[in-house]
Amino acid sequence: MADRPHVVLIHRWRARYAEYERYIDHDRYAVSYVTTEVAAPSVTPYAAEIALVAATDDLSAVTDRVKQLAENHGHPVAIIALKEDDLLVAAQLRAEWGCPGLTPADLLRFRDKLVMAEVIADAGLAAPYFAAAPDAAAVQDFADRHGWPVIVKPRMGSSSVGVSRVDGPGECAALAFDEDGPMMVQSFDPRQIFHVDGYFDGTAVGPLRASRYMTNCLDFRHGTALGSVEEDDPRIVAAIRAFGTRVMAAMSDGPSMFHLEVFVDLDTGDCAFLEVGARVGGGEIPFVWREVHGWDLMEAAFRLAMGEEPRPWPAALDRPGGEVGGFLLVPAPAARPCRIAEVTSMLGGTPGPYAEALLAPGEILPAADAYYEHVGGRFRFRGATSAEVAAAITATARDFRVSAEPLA
Repeated sequence: MADRPHVVLIHRWRARYAEYERYIDHDRYAVSYVTTEVAAPSVTPYAAEIALVAATDDLSAVTDRVKQLAENHGHPVAIIALKEDDLLVAAQLRAEWGCPGLTPADLLRFRDKLVMAEVIADAGLAAPYFAAAPDAAAVQDFADRHGWPVIVKPRMGSSSVGVSRVDGPGECAALAFDEDGPMMVQSFDPRQIFHVDGYFDGTAVGPLRASRYMTNCLDFRHGTALGSVEEDDPRIVAAIRAFGTRVMAAMSDGPSMFHLEVFVDLDTGDCAFLEVGARVGGGEIPFVWREVHGWDLMEAAFRLAMGEEPRPWPAALDRPGGEVGGFLLVPAPAARPCRIAEVTSMLGGTPGPYAEALLAPGEILPAADAYYEHVGGRFRFRGATSAEVAAAITATARDFRVSAEPLA
């Protein structure tokens, strides 16, 4: 078996966001996994080896494990990560081992939000004003020019870690500039935020779904449930598709999955850029695409990382209309880690979700890095219209109950 090509997967999910055993033949390839204690139980028993790290975005630790895996199974022919926070680690290791795929330089513009904003501005695309924010004085100077409120955030963050809305000069003193790496500041845009998920072939956007956040990711960090419903207004979807195509053409001339966030004026259809990642979106997005739309975004991302083309997508994904999906994430009921005390299933409700992911009473909700996975409750929805799905999300958020006890 030593002559099997060796593929290294950097993996941090417990749930089946990516179904690796479907994507690659674990008999033909020696597939090794660098993963965490929380995620290790989800690794297929057909793995060639499992190497544990405390955090999959710790470059030094992952580098050490990959060296050992290479000694055991041969020089890796591919090193793959699909989670946002692990992309640069995988890219740096690919460069070290001479594996194909996106390089650190390719990914920097998709990970460093200041560089990203500069690329978009240079392309002439609408976006909030922005600047580097090394300290509170820089934020104050920026607001003096562009007005309050402003958003201050880490340049390399994810899941809204370290993001703050600052409404006036009196709040600047509370900002932290030494915890989450280099920071930036942006003008606040009050318009509706959409996330846009799909595939870009290097020239044109392929299958795409635009989803309206019913709340927002920053509020989720502070205890508000996060809802998302796919948009069925063809006028809004067409405007977002046109803008998204321009964004991706500015960001890359090669094929990529993308998770784009945009501000949209619902009256005019005008769009402005927020952020974009060269990856599959988080939350329940991969599940909704597989279960509602019949195409696996994670498989497409995996195939791109292997130097292959994505599988063909259903023809229905190229046409407007069709079934509408959505999701709801309910925050952790106590500081993680915590033990679930009570929880209420929402399956079977009308209106309600078609699928849910809940921990049972007595199970531990871990303080794991996959932030949107380890929450109080995850729910997925489908329906004929955006209004129908939004009503089901609202009803589920209203009626769901979960409680937990902090661990001693």
